[in-house]
Amino acid sequence: MSVKTIYPRRHLKGEITVPGDKSISHRSIMFGSIALGTTVITNFLKGADCLSTIGCFRKMGVEITQEGEAIYVHGRGLRGLSAPQETLEVGNSGTTTRLLSGILAGQSFSSVMSGDESLNLRPMGRIMSPLNSMGAHITSIHGNNCAPLRIEPGVLRGICYRSPVASAQVKSAVLLAGLYADGKTSVTEPALSRNHTELMLKSFGADVTSAIHEDGSATAQIQPCRELFAQEICVPGDISSAAYFIAAGLLVPGSELLIRNVGTNPTRAGILKVCEAMGADITYLEARDTLPHAGRQDTGEPTADILVRHSALHGITIGGDLIPTLIDEIPAIAVIAACAEGTTVIRDAAELKVKETNRIDTVTENLRAMGADITPTEDGMIIKGGAPLKGAPIKSYLDHRIAMAFAVAGLTAEGETKIEDSQCVDVSYPEFFRTLESI
Repeated sequence: MSVKTIYPRRHLKGEITVPGDKSISHRSIMFGSIALGTTVITNFLKGADCLSTIGCFRKMGVEITQEGEAIYVHGRGLRGLSAPQETLEVGNSGTTTRLLSGILAGQSFSSVMSGDESLNLRPMGRIMSPLNSMGAHITSIHGNNCAPLRIEPGVLRGICYRSPVASAQVKSAVLLAGLYADGKTSVTEPALSRNHTELMLKSFGADVTSAIHEDGSATAQIQPCRELFAQEICVPGDISSAAYFIAAGLLVPGSELLIRNVGTNPTRAGILKVCEAMGADITYLEARDTLPHAGRQDTGEPTADILVRHSALHGITIGGDLIPTLIDEIPAIAVIAACAEGTTVIRDAAELKVKETNRIDTVTENLRAMGADITPTEDGMIIKGGAPLKGAPIKSYLDHRIAMAFAVAGLTAEGETKIEDSQCVDVSYPEFFRTLESI
């Protein structure tokens, strides 16, 4: 077990870049592998989860190489993958497991996916049910709706699926299976979840349409596809990784941080709205949209440089349609709330229970250890902020977002904060502690 000790800091200053977006990095490998031609990816996130995705596709015959800072994916087409000769190991990556299930559902060969102990406890019934209703044959080997999953060949038909949750992973799994179906496939969710799949599939040549309805629900629709075509993809900086430095800049007195080239897709950027509503001093510089242009296609993702200054913050209520746009940032938001004046209420976030840990429980346990006033609820938490945090041993439970969020809390706490199992940050941000020490 590795333990990282965090000491109180003052006057964080500097300019940093954060790793490439994890969600977009995953998708660039997946879509490049099932496209014709060679997809070139720059600013790819080389975290453990994304490397698991690369490993799975290599086992299915896809050549993936690196030259300098660029990743080259030599795609084999929609129906060109080869049967893996061994289990597809997904590590701790729920994104790999769920999205790859949609792709594997349309293949003519059998496969098995399995992950680490934590991943194999996470629920997969939410993707098994809609995929099997399309004609897929996906079973949980242990009969508990969790990985390991066995996927047998099936003939897929298009469906109109109404998802009970706003989940980009569920939506993406169904849309990817829809590439192989006999007719159009649609997914309607109660609110718009992150739309990286729709944006990138369009750039690869898929027929994808999206609509937001008057009641706030959203529908994405895809037509079956003969082939996808390779693209050049520049992955924007991951706002989920930037979130910890946004929090640090806001909370540590005298701080001013510039975070370069951060993805600001509105389906992901809820943390920025929350911070601004709490009174944050945030300025957007060099805002741009990475739309396709002559000689190149990429993900169509908006980006900006984000300037963050120390701010006096106050509590707010966070819920509803905003939750899908910030679900991964809630541990960092909870730390911000503990340091803000007044009460912050987070609700409609039951999805926290099925992440790498039950993040309602792990956030509550660790904030209480640091002396914060926090009450867990069935779908979120109530945090009464303003009391000084105290350094404490922090149990990450191998959850990278818990480890990073509480490293930020340690910057503002009295005394030492020790992050247990701190190596888990390698899942999404291997350079996190080095970057933190550089500012």
